[in-house]
Order: sequence, then structure tokens, then C-alpha cells
Amino acid sequence: MPEIKITHSNQSRISEVDFNNIPFGRICTDHMASADFIDGKWTNFEIRPVEPLSLHPTNMTLHYGQAIFEGMKASKAVDGTPMLMRPELHAQRFNASAVRMCMPEFPEDMFVDMIYKLVSIDRAWIPPISGSSMYIRPFMIAMDENVGVRASSNYKFMVLTLPAGPYYGRPISLTTSTEHVRAVDGGVGEAKCAGNYAASLYPATLANKRGFDQVLWLDAHEFKYIQEVGTMNIFFVIGNKVITPATSGSILKGITRRNMIEILKVEKGIEVEERALSIDEVMAAHADGTLKEVFGSGTAALVANVNRIAHDGNVMELDPDNFEISLYLKAKINGLRDGTIEDTYGWMTPITEAVMA
Repeated sequence: MPEIKITHSNQSRISEVDFNNIPFGRICTDHMASADFIDGKWTNFEIRPVEPLSLHPTNMTLHYGQAIFEGMKASKAVDGTPMLMRPELHAQRFNASAVRMCMPEFPEDMFVDMIYKLVSIDRAWIPPISGSSMYIRPFMIAMDENVGVRASSNYKFMVLTLPAGPYYGRPISLTTSTEHVRAVDGGVGEAKCAGNYAASLYPATLANKRGFDQVLWLDAHEFKYIQEVGTMNIFFVIGNKVITPATSGSILKGITRRNMIEILKVEKGIEVEERALSIDEVMAAHADGTLKEVFGSGTAALVANVNRIAHDGNVMELDPDNFEISLYLKAKINGLRDGTIEDTYGWMTPITEAVMA
């Protein structure tokens, strides 16, 4: 693999951080990683102190939105070893997003290696508090300076790391929308691109004004079939089954979602259905008492229990204190992350060596 140039910060800012009160997404660690796509190849692999970017006003990302990202976490085992969970899957999904957005794929081995080294350098920033972690944000943007609709020729890949506490500290409420949609088949719904999230902000604001935390997105054709939540995939426990919408092209292929499905099938013997699920079916299950749990899954949230869903003037109330499956999944994944549960899956990558300049 190409060599990564490493320049260490002269002075850490870690003493300024209160790890018991971390605002999500606002505090970066001391270092960042970067690489450039120039003349058809990736070059300038580097880890250096965090600093602002310099962009020309005609930078194509600012005008045409070629921007993708990933969300990952580094945890700390009970013995202090930093841990990554399935980083190779994030590399693969990052490249799937790149292909959809007409951007160059990033070498998967370099993706993992740069994150490994960056986390190693800033390992002290991983909060030593249960449920907290280091959030990892790889992203890529177009770098051509041109106001003209076309794919850029040059790109910048970067990785930021940020200490993070629990994303949701309480159950969340959801409302459907029959006016706005998140994605359509054939669109960019399964790509982790910046525009998907920008488009969700207005409907989410409307939901907030109505007293709900997030939008439970429905399909774009009939406003009938459930897709996902603004920041998460979604699961429903109906009777003795766990049901989650199939990732058929307009839904993000969540890695936490995948982990949970594997855990449920292997360890609990629970039937998991990945299929089209209508909001009417969920409402009927709630009415007859077979809707037992609803929870979201995602890298940032891990598990977010749902206590209320509104649709078409009806409100479904749930009691997360009675949830069992979501609590099991949360405890299982947190146990894998902190090393208190044996990793029989081979998902965890320990960062066992310190990286020096």
C-alpha cells in the first residue's frame, strides 16, 4: 500500500473536552486524514492536524452536490484497546455510494488502513464512558473549479474523528408524511450522499413542529410502504417475527441493520423478514395487540426505541419499558464493542499498535 505521511499536532486539545457532556458532531479530535484524486489516481495520503479547507467559490461540490460520506464508530475495550466494527463493510458501502454519484472508488485497503492509523493516533479521544464512542466520518467531495454540470475530474477524500456520547438518550416519536418523500427506486436513496440529508431537513422540521422527533418515510408512489427513518433503518416486532423493510433501491443498506439481522437469526432463532411492509399492516398489528416493539438502527443511534407513531390522524403508542429484542441487540453490540462479549463473528478489528510519525 502507498505510504501515509503523518504529521503530529504540536499540542493536543483533549484537555478542553468534558467527556461527560459531548455535543454530537461539534468537537473534532486533533488529527484528520486526507488523500487527493488527481490525474486519474489517488495520491497524497496524509494524516495531519485538523485545519480548515480552502475552496474556490466555483468548487463543483458547492454547486452540484457531488459529496458522499460514511458513519462509523471506534469503541474502547475494557482493557483500553481501540476497536473498529466491520470497517471493510463501510469501505464497500462508501464505494457503492461513489459509483452512484459518478465519483472514483477509494481503495478499500487504504480506507481501512487510514482509519486504523488515525484512530490509533487519537485513541485518547475515545470516551471512557459506557455507551460513548469515537464517531468516524469518512467523506469525499468534488474538487474541480468549474460552474458547469458534469462530473468532477478531481476529488478529495478525508476522514474526521469526533468523540460522541449516546445519540438518543430517550425513546423517539415518529410521524409519517404523505406530502414529502425521501427517495424513489432508481434514485440515490441507497447512496449515502449529502443531498439525501439536505432534502430531509424541511419535512423533519415540519415533524418537529408537530411534536415528533423524526419522519417515518413512506414509498413515493402510494405513500403506503414503510422505508426508513431520517437517520436510521427501522424494525418492527409483530407477533413472533421481526420485520424490516427490504433494501430494494431506495433504502440505505445499513451495516448496523445487517449486524442485527445476523444476530437475531444466529443467536435467537427469531424469524426475520426483509420485505415490503405497509403502514396499514403496522396499524392493524397495533390494534390487535401483536405489535410488540418498534426500534431504529444506525451507526450513530445504534438502537433507538420508538414510543409513538402518527399516521393519517391516528397515533400508535408503545411502551419501550416492555421491549426485549431491542434491548438484547443493544447490549449485544455494545458488548462486542467493549470486549465484554466474545466476538464469535470476527467482526471486531482491534487497534493493537501505536502509530508513530
